[in-house]
Amino acid sequence: MRTENSIKNGIVAMIMYTITILIGFVAQKIFINILGNEYLGINSLFTNVISMLSIAELGFGAAIIYNLYKPVAEDNIEEIKALIKFYKISYRIIALVVAIIGICIIPFIKNIVGDVSIQDNLYLIYLLFLADTVASYLLTYKRSILYANQKTYIINIVHIVYLALMNLFQIIVLYLEKSFILYLIIKIIFRILENVIITIIANKQYPYLKKKNARNISQKTKKNIITKVKGLLFHKIGTFVVLGTDNIIISRFLGVITVGLYSNYNLILMAASNLFGQVFSSLTATVGNLLIEDNKEKTYKIYRKMMFIDSMLFTCAAACILFLTEPFIKLWIGREYILSNSVLIILVINFYLQGVRKVYGLFKEAAGIFYEDRLVPLMESLVNIVFSILLVKIFGLAGVFLGTIASCLVLYIYSFPKFVYKRLFERKYTEYIKDNFKYMMPSAISIIITALIVNKVIINNILLQLIVNGMICVIIPNVIMLLIFYRTDDFKYYKNLLINLVLKKGKISNK
Repeated sequence: MRTENSIKNGIVAMIMYTITILIGFVAQKIFINILGNEYLGINSLFTNVISMLSIAELGFGAAIIYNLYKPVAEDNIEEIKALIKFYKISYRIIALVVAIIGICIIPFIKNIVGDVSIQDNLYLIYLLFLADTVASYLLTYKRSILYANQKTYIINIVHIVYLALMNLFQIIVLYLEKSFILYLIIKIIFRILENVIITIIANKQYPYLKKKNARNISQKTKKNIITKVKGLLFHKIGTFVVLGTDNIIISRFLGVITVGLYSNYNLILMAASNLFGQVFSSLTATVGNLLIEDNKEKTYKIYRKMMFIDSMLFTCAAACILFLTEPFIKLWIGREYILSNSVLIILVINFYLQGVRKVYGLFKEAAGIFYEDRLVPLMESLVNIVFSILLVKIFGLAGVFLGTIASCLVLYIYSFPKFVYKRLFERKYTEYIKDNFKYMMPSAISIIITALIVNKVIINNILLQLIVNGMICVIIPNVIMLLIFYRTDDFKYYKNLLINLVLKKGKISNK
């Protein structure tokens, strides 16, 4: 059942996010054509500014979902109801806090954005972004029961419908009214609708959630949640500083137009990251249930299998981004939106490092390791800000992302070996280095060989170049990785799993 749910969640996540990606690219092209690059820059910048407010969430969601694994496994309905009730109260308070903090930022909006020549009121735009964020905390608490029950695919299906309809209505409004304000209002309306629909589904699948007789959580459980929230606060700060300040730094040092140019590349990076990342996030509940068994050797073997597939996916994805981005952007929105090759290479390195760390992050989150490494995100944040500001003055846009790479090394050198390898697997630091070398070196070799081949195939037609590059980037890295790993237990596991799935499907169809 655990493997079946993981596969179902992963497949649905991949399909849903593939559709989401296509919708996102169409919507962004129309957005640029109608509103222009300056509005695009403001949209990206305010998205980052508002993401700062997510710090107020304090990680209650992750902490409560972690505490739901055990009562869900034991079918302890009273404990589940108590946790959901606590989640509801917490999120209503958080929504109020976010609104207050967001309003306090209003006097600094002009300083953050800098000089712009848009027609709409900048403060009204910001307030609509704030309203969307506040709305995201309302009626969202019941989705946690779906996560804990390994039914992430339901949330993904609802989310893709939400995105498709929202983007459709936004595109219609842009064509008819050319209004960024109406564009943002539609986003708020559909955000609320998504939360209402997921709440209805959760109530239908778990009718006991509608009952008003839920008790308060025990002091022991509350203490456990508060402890994890204290640690998650630092993680929230770290995540924002590392991933959420890039656009703010770019805006202050290079201008909001550059933010708009980068946002197109970021859309591609986030599309690939979310597409494959959903596969792993859909496994969080599965890993959480696995860790309850407290079998170190079994946990380590599952980790190895996940690292193998993670390395395969992100090696191929990194190669595709490196060699498909430029021709794709030329076809998609035009040559004038191309950034330098040096920026693209740095972005791809950062993309790969962020991708490989997903497995480590998954095990840490599933194990509830939030408080123990609470100071690590502060170290990561400090390195990121200092290096990004110093290097942007020397290398320009590429320097911002070099700072992000430098901060990422804090996790690889300290956090992952200590809190995942040593604590969860009871393995030595030397084994950690060996395992990382085992996966990263083949990835580097695969991308270098792919680069040598791509650079030999020059075609004057951009569309044809994109297609040929795509075929090379899909075939070559995967062939090289399979040649390197085909004798390993990890490869044999997936080969046997695939064979069993095919045979099982064949038997069902024969019946």
